[in-house]
Amino acid sequence: MTKPLNKSKKRIIIVFACMYAACMVLCFRVGWIQIVRGAEYSKMATEQQTRDVPIAAKRGVIYDTNEKELAVSATCYSVWARPASIRSGKTEAEKDANVEKTAKTLSEILEKDEAEIKELITKEQALVKVDKYLDKDTADKIRKKELTGIEIAEDVKRYYPLGAFLAHTLGSVTDDNTGLSGLELQYNQYLSGVSGRWIKNTDITGNGLAYGDETYYQAEDGLGLVLTIDETIQHYVEKSIKTVQKNTKADRVMAIMMDPKTGDILALAQTPEFDPNDSKTPLSESEQKKLESMSDSEKMEYWNSMWRNSLISDVYEPGSTFKLLTTSMALEEGETNIDETFTCTGSINVSGTTLKCWRYYNPHGTQTLEEAVGNSCNPVFVKLAQRIGINKFYNYLETFGISEKTGIDFPGEGTSILQNKSTAGPVGLATMGYGQGVAVTPIQLITAISSLGNDGKLMQPRLVKALVDENGDTVKEFDTKVVRQTVSEKTADEMCDIMEYVVDKGGAGTAKVEGYRVGGKTGTANKAKNGGYSEQTYSSFIGMAPMDDPQVAVLVIVDNPKGVKFGSQTAAPGAKLILEDTLRYLDLQPKLTKEQQKELNADQVTVPDLTGEGLEEAIGILGGLSLNYEASGGTQDEDFIIGDQYPKAGEKIDKEGTVYLYRK
Repeated sequence: MTKPLNKSKKRIIIVFACMYAACMVLCFRVGWIQIVRGAEYSKMATEQQTRDVPIAAKRGVIYDTNEKELAVSATCYSVWARPASIRSGKTEAEKDANVEKTAKTLSEILEKDEAEIKELITKEQALVKVDKYLDKDTADKIRKKELTGIEIAEDVKRYYPLGAFLAHTLGSVTDDNTGLSGLELQYNQYLSGVSGRWIKNTDITGNGLAYGDETYYQAEDGLGLVLTIDETIQHYVEKSIKTVQKNTKADRVMAIMMDPKTGDILALAQTPEFDPNDSKTPLSESEQKKLESMSDSEKMEYWNSMWRNSLISDVYEPGSTFKLLTTSMALEEGETNIDETFTCTGSINVSGTTLKCWRYYNPHGTQTLEEAVGNSCNPVFVKLAQRIGINKFYNYLETFGISEKTGIDFPGEGTSILQNKSTAGPVGLATMGYGQGVAVTPIQLITAISSLGNDGKLMQPRLVKALVDENGDTVKEFDTKVVRQTVSEKTADEMCDIMEYVVDKGGAGTAKVEGYRVGGKTGTANKAKNGGYSEQTYSSFIGMAPMDDPQVAVLVIVDNPKGVKFGSQTAAPGAKLILEDTLRYLDLQPKLTKEQQKELNADQVTVPDLTGEGLEEAIGILGGLSLNYEASGGTQDEDFIIGDQYPKAGEKIDKEGTVYLYRK
């Protein structure tokens, strides 16, 4: 009996030892699961039992000043995948089959690569976005397939109903609706809103549990922007600069229109455009092909250049338009007066350097201050700058806002490039007096000149005047801001008279609008290159109207026009087109003297005496009388001086008739 009993004891011990070992293993395993990986498994369980559906906030609407929609948030749909649910099944084969079926179905409906979709829906993530910005029909097709682990969520997409309209100002957004450039970037914190979530308990198939918890966090839509931009005026400006580019074959054309009384930007446009609905694709097919051949870094540089608002971010040499500021300084300091006369001999010597008038071979002779501005006589402005002195000149640059940013509510504002006062010297001061050797942003120049139409008050330019909620109720207003007084009201009035003279009787006549008092100044400046100047030019016109009480200021810049490059023939006609439409749209009635009204109603005009004039001035004078011209060759030559004309001075011809000009 002893041997069998001993064998039984051994067996019991072995069984007990095995059971003990198994229990220890199980205890260790349970401990491993509960303690070491407890948090991980708890998270996995929560993810399987919880559906967290994102609810996108609608980006705020951008309106023009009359609350016309320029940028909206359109409803669209996104496809989300839950990889754990997609790989459901009892066997590995069944799980793989579900993945293959889901990938193939989505590939066919979304017209995307099947392998790419398969990679997305098998990621080690609880929730994966498969596609976005789908229309309702596409979303409905996916819903009908009833794919396990696939969910459709309502989403929003930024949409610009007018396409490329105002593109450089509005800017664009990223794929996740975050501001990328322009006002979309500047006011992103107001526009973006706060996304919401819908969290609920579900079973393994995604169906809601009757007694499960459910939490809904409502999305907070972004605030809308009300711009100072007037959609109608913006259309006029965009139409006009396209006409200018077509006529001049320029590299690009830019224009700003501002209310000088408030600093409100009424229009801001440049060519070429881009469509913010697809901001990375150029509108030109040739440019698209060019972009495709670029490296990633080159593409980024290209896009930044395409999106860049040059009117705010870039500088250029203003040329003769800057002479308006020099004249203002001299008048304010009492260094000249409206009745003073000057004698042009064709050049002026400054510290051993000869600075020439553009009419070097046929000097202007004796002229009044008004005539000097109209003739754009460089030696006169050298004298004025010398009288002002370098210290006061630089002080006035600061007063007019030329040496600082304007503070406009737009990202990436540029600043002027000025010579160092300590090293500029007499020659540097002299050349700055007539707009050379100084580079400004277009927004700086028009803001400074606009102060002359506002009794000398410099306004801070602005693009946004209010924030509104989804009901259109005002949440916050942005007030207009007077920065400082630039010159006295008397000086400002005198400058308005001078600007009107330049358009009425001087070289900017091609900007004249029949029935309205327009003032301004043209400019033609060679582009700086490698420490010198190239043959390419910036041709420009800056002006205001009506000059008895300016309501609008306009700046047109033509970058590298081909053929005739004078501002009077390139930029001024573009400004005229803009002013013609805008003044009538604003319902500003013409205010004319009886003599002006008589001239306006006349069918014929008297041909002026143009002999001795330069071609640019002659073009402007004829344009102001609604007359055309033909020159006898050499029209790009700045030394073109008129020696004869037909018809002769004093003869009457029909409006829109042609005067033939012959070189001296």
